[in-house]
Amino acid sequence: MARHLNPSATTPIHNAIRHALTLLIVLLTLNDVCAQIRIEVIKHPKFILKDSSLFISGTFNNWSPGEETFKLTRRPDGVYYFDLPDTLESFEYKFTQGGWQIVEGYADGKILPNRVYNKVVEDNPHLIRVVIEGWEKQPEYTIIVDKVPENTPFDASLYVAGNFNNWNPGDKNYRMRKQIDGSYQILIYFNGDRIDYKFTRGTWKSAESKSGGRTMANRVTLRASATGKIRAEIAGWEDISGGLQLYSIYDLLLLFSVFQGVLLIVTIPTIQEYNREANRWLILLVGFTSAILLIKVVSAYPEVEHTLPKLQLIPDFILFIYAPLFYAYIQRLLFRSQNQLKLVFFVPVFVQFFVYMIYFLMDQPMFQAKLIEPESELRIIRFCMGSLALALNIYYWIKCQMAINTYKVNYQNSNSYEQNLQYLNTVLFIQAACLVVWFVTFAITGMAEIFDWQISDFTDVSIDTLWMTFSVITFFLGYFVIHEPDIFRLPQTISQPHELTKVELDHQVIDYLNHIGKDKEEETIENLDSLKEKLTLYMEKYQPYTNPKLSLVELASRLKLQPHILSKVINSGFGMNFFDYVNTYRIDEFKRRVEDPQYKNYTLLGIALDVGFNSKTAFNRSFKKITSQTPSAFFNTLKE
Repeated sequence: MARHLNPSATTPIHNAIRHALTLLIVLLTLNDVCAQIRIEVIKHPKFILKDSSLFISGTFNNWSPGEETFKLTRRPDGVYYFDLPDTLESFEYKFTQGGWQIVEGYADGKILPNRVYNKVVEDNPHLIRVVIEGWEKQPEYTIIVDKVPENTPFDASLYVAGNFNNWNPGDKNYRMRKQIDGSYQILIYFNGDRIDYKFTRGTWKSAESKSGGRTMANRVTLRASATGKIRAEIAGWEDISGGLQLYSIYDLLLLFSVFQGVLLIVTIPTIQEYNREANRWLILLVGFTSAILLIKVVSAYPEVEHTLPKLQLIPDFILFIYAPLFYAYIQRLLFRSQNQLKLVFFVPVFVQFFVYMIYFLMDQPMFQAKLIEPESELRIIRFCMGSLALALNIYYWIKCQMAINTYKVNYQNSNSYEQNLQYLNTVLFIQAACLVVWFVTFAITGMAEIFDWQISDFTDVSIDTLWMTFSVITFFLGYFVIHEPDIFRLPQTISQPHELTKVELDHQVIDYLNHIGKDKEEETIENLDSLKEKLTLYMEKYQPYTNPKLSLVELASRLKLQPHILSKVINSGFGMNFFDYVNTYRIDEFKRRVEDPQYKNYTLLGIALDVGFNSKTAFNRSFKKITSQTPSAFFNTLKE
């Protein structure tokens, strides 16, 4: 007989197994929950946006308001929840509907402070239940793009990114809707005093630009002056070329300066008997400047800007390096100073390097956000660095000017011809122009931050003008190297008064002293009158002043005197420096020859050069200084 099982007999066993499995699942679930921080929204007001959801934003996700990975999950009972790792000890957070335009607030629409989680003070640190009272009422703005570039792809989607959505270039909540008339519109809510924003086609590579593709500054609208509707026109896109524009000419000028710098690096060492010690510093200076200019141009191109954005920080290093290098070159050129380059000169650039290293090591998306955000600490740091660099560059410019003036004064105590330092004066003049533009730009930028002025166009033009003016220095150096290479030799050097107690003897002096021997009797200043007479007789008889390159060393050698003794005789006995003393004889000889029929076929410049002047400019300047009248006024008196 068949045997049948009684279902009722197995039911208690099955129930026991089922309850055990349920208890196990619950225990496992509780264990999983306890390993996390679960935040539950048990009640919330009606959503403002259709088909919307809740997002959590806080210090744990850089306050991103609509990140999909931080979207809350809705349970069947209507409760929204999100799990955070229990490794977080404390954090601040808020709930949004996907963007900062709709964020939780009080029931009356007022701003709700950030929620704060602290594991130590929470009753149940693994389960936080909250209630959203209402949504924050914020000012609303309608942004309208009336015109887009003709080369905009027909199927392109336009987005607006700004300080209201954490500068997300492809935020779907800020996608603009195309209207029947061809314009694009979007309604945004924002409670800040100013709106900083840009238009994109979904990525920063496809952000709006100036006409031609060059990066443009952020757009700014002040809350106080906004009317509710913000109208704009897009001139171009960074990733779509618009043809040759004015900015391309600007880049070409900088690149030509780079090319000129390369030619200088090759040409200067080929100058025969060039001043190697000084011009090594000049080559280093020109090479560094050319490299920075090249990086400046390359880093501004959209493709490079988005691929290697950190390259934009490299040109900043010229702020603290150029001035010390140029000052070192001046010291080595004019005084052959061995201590011209001290480590303390470069302390600011070392500090700048270590500060910038934080951003060089930063991941690229975060760094790009720092570049774009108008109030990021990177922009503040760069502004502070620029202000400090401006002060240091002014300081070095003054020191360079003082060094040149000192050289000119001391040079006239040992040489009878004018040294052509025109290229140094030209460089200093261009540097002064750069400093003026730099100062005006920083002053107006600082005031703009205080008074909320909109000066983005002015800033762009000022910075471009500054770089173009700076690049002109290389052009002038190239001109002088090619047309007047002698000025880069400068064989005679003068010591600065604060470094030595008397004029430093150059190689000619050393050769002379070795020639006459130390056992020669040194004539002192006590027999000043006899030395004056000896000098005067020699000048009148042998006319050494007709030698354009006559120096104190050479004349002292002819008179069998040490150079510093001869210098004292001229300074104390005749009350003038060596330069004016020799040129006085040249002027007297010039006057004599002008009235001498023997020289009637000579030109006036020919006579001036024949009596020892090395240029027309040197003759005119010395004539006016010594006779207190110009050469033309002197000739007029002869005609009378």
